[in-house]
Amino acid sequence: MAVVKPFRALRFNTEKAGDIKTLVCPPYDIISEEQRLGYIERNPNNVIRLELPKGEKPYEQAAELLEKWESEGILALEDKPAIYIYEEEFTAYGQTKKVRGIICRVHLEEFEKGIVLPHEFTLSKAKQDRFNLMSTTNCNFSQIYSLYMDDEKNTAGKISALASVAPEIDFDDGAGVIHRLWTITDPATLAALCSDFNDRKLYIADGHHRYETALNYRNHLLEQGKATPGDGSHYVMMMLVDMQNDGLVVFPTHRMVRDLESFDAQALCEKAKQYFEVTKCVGVGSAEAALAKLYAENKKAFAMYAGGDEYTLFVLRDHAVMDKKLPDLSPASRQLDVAILHTLILEEFLGIDKENMAQQINLTYTKTFDEAIEKVRSGEFQCSFILNPTRVTEIRDVAAADEKMPQKSTYFYPKLITGLVMNKLSDKEGL
Repeated sequence: MAVVKPFRALRFNTEKAGDIKTLVCPPYDIISEEQRLGYIERNPNNVIRLELPKGEKPYEQAAELLEKWESEGILALEDKPAIYIYEEEFTAYGQTKKVRGIICRVHLEEFEKGIVLPHEFTLSKAKQDRFNLMSTTNCNFSQIYSLYMDDEKNTAGKISALASVAPEIDFDDGAGVIHRLWTITDPATLAALCSDFNDRKLYIADGHHRYETALNYRNHLLEQGKATPGDGSHYVMMMLVDMQNDGLVVFPTHRMVRDLESFDAQALCEKAKQYFEVTKCVGVGSAEAALAKLYAENKKAFAMYAGGDEYTLFVLRDHAVMDKKLPDLSPASRQLDVAILHTLILEEFLGIDKENMAQQINLTYTKTFDEAIEKVRSGEFQCSFILNPTRVTEIRDVAAADEKMPQKSTYFYPKLITGLVMNKLSDKEGL
């Protein structure tokens, strides 16, 4: 099954580069240009210059900068292969939570082998960008976020024991998340951790684009005769977390609709009554609480906001309708809130088909409730659909059925920080 290996991480030398909390950044795909410039202003050695380069030849510039930082000692390879325990402490839904896992190398496997499994479709533009960056730098600057099953809690016990000492890195990023890191180098301990995954599958939680890019890059190098089986290009850096970790938090990703020629919210509500209980509600600020109540009752529901201070709740009356609409998909896929919204509302009633969704012609995504509301109030969008979060068990079940959710079905919070450890693909130590 999954092949897990330690590696010599490429890391910042804080004596030369500066304080670690000024060197890291969130994932590239949630950073605005204003934020990018802010990270560089705070510390010109910030990893954002490698992970999200800009300029006339951004990828070449990133490769040159990587080489420069290594030669100057700003970045340096660890002496020994290691596995890194990484923990995030944060607040979500009014509770303090911790999520902890291990950062390691994982052998790349095609999805059809059923060892590493995706859970949602990806967008081609992002994959091309990541391929260009990997091709020029030959490095993973950020880790892919994956989940695994550990019913006996064997790995969790080992990780807890190893993290019982003070962490090597411990800082608050200023955005409400505390990051901690432990470095594990003992060969026997590493072997025991790696062997735990011999009979496990991995489920990608976040980083589908980067995983597919890593596969494409490996294949490209093989075709060019620049790689051999088993070398660093056959691995990718991952953060592995127990799927039953009580610190896992998934936020919803809401849908915003624009530029439909004949959008009529009232007419849509009337059509939807054939499938849903449709209820008009006053006080849009209460929409999330209303959905949370339905979520706790295991109801399939979402809300539509089309302006003013009202919103409309849609609650699916009969689950069997999805069996008829999507007979070729598994029950896990058919009963997703996003699948119900996409199939019965966006496609059937609004004419937004899968290709339209993929190209974001009439559909845009947001992770924040406030943005979903304000974009409609400003007139930029005609309506927004507010969703409940996808359950972690649903992610597992869809992936296990060898199927994928629609794009942007999940938003794992918090995102893994970029820049604590990096994976230089040319390094063969630990393989």
